Amino acid sequence: MGEATYMQTPIIDGVTYPGEIKQKEAAQERATGRNLEQFQVSVNLAPTANATFELVYEELLKRKRGKYELMLKVQPRQLVKHLQVNVHIFEPQGISSLDTEITFMTKDLANALTTTQNKTKAHIAFEPSLAQQQKEPGKLDTVLDGNFIVRYDVDRTAAAGDIQLQIENGYFVHNFAPRELSLLPKNVVFVVDKSGSMAGRKMKKTREALLKIMDDLKSEDHFNLVVFNGRVTQWKPMLLQASKEHLESAKAFLSNTQALGATNINEAVLVAVRMLDESHRKEQLPAGSVSMIILLTDGDPTEGETKLQKIQENVKGAIGGRYHLYCLGLGFNVNYAFLEKLALDNDGVARSIFEEADADLQLQEFYQEVANPLLTMVKFQYPDNAVELLTRDNFRVFFKGSELVVAGKLMPQAPDLLTAQVRGQLNTQNVSFQTEVNLVNKEKVFQGQKSISHSFLERLWAHLTIQQLLEKAVSASSTEQGSLRARALNLSLSFNFVTPLTCMVVTHPNGQGQPRLAMKSVEIVSDQGELKMEPPIRPGRTKFRRRKIIPQKPTELRTSKPLSVGIPITPTPVPLEESLKSTKRAPHFILSLFSPKTHNEVLCVDVKGSPLRPLSLISDPIQGIEVTGHYKDFLDTFSWFQVSYKTPEIQVYVTKDNIIVIHGRGQHERSTSYQWQKTFFLGFPGLKIILDNRALWLNATEKVTIGLVSLSHLTPGLHLFLQNPVHFSEKVSGILGQFYQQLYCSSLEDDKRKLTVKGKTYIITRKSMLDYQNGEGSTPMPTLQCWSLEQSL
Repeated sequence: MGEATYMQTPIIDGVTYPGEIKQKEAAQERATGRNLEQFQVSVNLAPTANATFELVYEELLKRKRGKYELMLKVQPRQLVKHLQVNVHIFEPQGISSLDTEITFMTKDLANALTTTQNKTKAHIAFEPSLAQQQKEPGKLDTVLDGNFIVRYDVDRTAAAGDIQLQIENGYFVHNFAPRELSLLPKNVVFVVDKSGSMAGRKMKKTREALLKIMDDLKSEDHFNLVVFNGRVTQWKPMLLQASKEHLESAKAFLSNTQALGATNINEAVLVAVRMLDESHRKEQLPAGSVSMIILLTDGDPTEGETKLQKIQENVKGAIGGRYHLYCLGLGFNVNYAFLEKLALDNDGVARSIFEEADADLQLQEFYQEVANPLLTMVKFQYPDNAVELLTRDNFRVFFKGSELVVAGKLMPQAPDLLTAQVRGQLNTQNVSFQTEVNLVNKEKVFQGQKSISHSFLERLWAHLTIQQLLEKAVSASSTEQGSLRARALNLSLSFNFVTPLTCMVVTHPNGQGQPRLAMKSVEIVSDQGELKMEPPIRPGRTKFRRRKIIPQKPTELRTSKPLSVGIPITPTPVPLEESLKSTKRAPHFILSLFSPKTHNEVLCVDVKGSPLRPLSLISDPIQGIEVTGHYKDFLDTFSWFQVSYKTPEIQVYVTKDNIIVIHGRGQHERSTSYQWQKTFFLGFPGLKIILDNRALWLNATEKVTIGLVSLSHLTPGLHLFLQNPVHFSEKVSGILGQFYQQLYCSSLEDDKRKLTVKGKTYIITRKSMLDYQNGEGSTPMPTLQCWSLEQSL
């Protein structure tokens, strides 16, 4: 269904133009965009008129890979005088983690973002000024063009999950995500399209993703590969254990796969089913394991059985409810409705994989959602005569990092103490989780919460019910489809939801002008000349968010700029002649010094030697900061740096090509990889990470600012700089940290000084060196006057 939505349309010069939810003439296809819902509204405004667009968007945030994720598209396409993004989170269980990622963030925008958080509430505010929004001073182009992402999770103490109770109407929602369960082994067959349409970039990205996915297989897992065009080819006749030897063989098989020919989806999937059947029959797979097929294709069947309904019938009959089928459609020309039914018929899901630069990451992210099964045959149970109108309450499998959600209504005779039980299978053992909820106490939790909309849990129940009715309709007979869609339509109309079955008609007062329609788009398409608003969402899993957009000028509502994600920034290379003529170089380190004796001087440090192990550059146990690096003397550069923070628990590891941010430890550890060419922002409580012009800024509250730079020209390699060193403690040490102890400096000549620190004496010389503290944002790169020091290792 997508997400349940409600939209109230324009207020123009104080007059509200009413909107009415109506049935569509023909239900449009299910939205298949990248987890986005898009609305289009266009109005004509008189000169000097003011228009306010109000959009209310309601969403059940889904927990994926251990986090709830809210993504907003911030693409005003113009400078906005009063632009605000406010995200309010309220979680009665407590907020266990919170971070923010902004793909368009620059260091100049860092001060526009503030985060406040206590045990149960958080507020993230982004309010950039006009000057901060400008790409260049005096220009109208804006840097705001990308994604604003908030991720968080909640504390989990109750084994059977948390139950929230609606204050007025008795509706409840049960969130189930138990902790500390051991993983179940899985059996997975990857079925990969290698037809001619997959040639080139599609096949390259598919290979790259599968090679990394195979590295994530655990030793107790079993797997196989099936590739197909007009013919079907197996890597091995049956599933094998994911040993190192088998993985290397499978990778070699995949690397030699070439794309050409037709597409025989029917036979490829049936071969995978027969393979699982044979391995189970011979008892070659672990007891209690989870078996799945992951199909990746980019088109319709063109060989063998080509009738879509017949293929769906064949696959459903062969699987017989024993295995999960996940269907991934690569590119924009796939028949998503066909793949969706194929998946839903067989306890799986379908997903669109967009043919973009990150297609391999999309594949890997999907795999991570289904890679770690924890429970099978999960069933929610409540006392008889206590609840009614339950949404789906049984699930074939529960995956690590996800969450199962059941909503319903309490019956009038429900006891004050509600008992909820969740049963399932762990390996071959039956397990049970139980929790008790005092309904009176639960009612009090939400009282006085202004940010929670009226009857929000009742609307959540309706949203889940509509979504599940439409999913059932996909796999139902023609007669059943009509009944299921009729029930979904009635709920959509009753709750004023814009769904695939409804649209909103906006009429002018007194019947002036033609009615206008507001409805969900099927795809994310950038049409010129229309105002497009990506829906803002207030997180909290069952929360609401209202956003007002007030244009400053009527003419600014229309734009012909294309919709895009992110801002690729390519540094401008210095001409070769200029590079050869320059005698200036970029030092390994630029250190801002602050003391009465140094008078805010700058120290440029280079290291020399052949270290056998990584170097300790900075160690400050009071500040909780450790910086290490690996120096390659034959290249006179550092191959990597690592910055570790104790609070928050973050590690940043960089090479000349990649940036890896690691959050948490042990089973809660999560890592994300980035490239230097991009611009991004990550926000954690007490730490902001900003990449801009190949300079990575680590700004921690009341801590030294650390900058990491990967230069691509002049002096290629990794470099590091420090600012705001006043925050170092007296315990700081290390090759760089020592210079923030007691320094003694005496004059030798005009351009030479003798520097003494911790009993060591250095001769420092005044030089002009390249200043990379702003990355590669300027060409030619600016210089700075600093005291140059060579540190022998």
